Amino acid sequence: MSKQYFVYIMTNKYNKVLYTGVTSDLAKRVYEHKAALKGGFTSKYNVNKLVYFEEYGDPVAAIDREKQIKGGSRAKKLDLIGQMNPGWMDLFD
Repeated sequence: MSKQYFVYIMTNKYNKVLYTGVTSDLAKRVYEHKAALKGGFTSKYNVNKLVYFEEYGDPVAAIDREKQIKGGSRAKKLDLIGQMNPGWMDLFD
């Protein structure tokens, strides 16, 4: 069984702040964001809603994609979210 890697985008209650990350355990990482277990950007801006993710079998591909998304414009991120999750629902629920 191969390991999975995820690139994800999270936001806050008002969908104003976007945070992009990469992880090998999406459920655990989103829980950590929601519970504000680690300080930093997501804790400071109450980023606690998963609105987008992609799955990869290769960690290098996932990291490259994370960098590509982070380097893109806000409009591109909004387009990605809109294609997968037009209602901006919390995909963790």
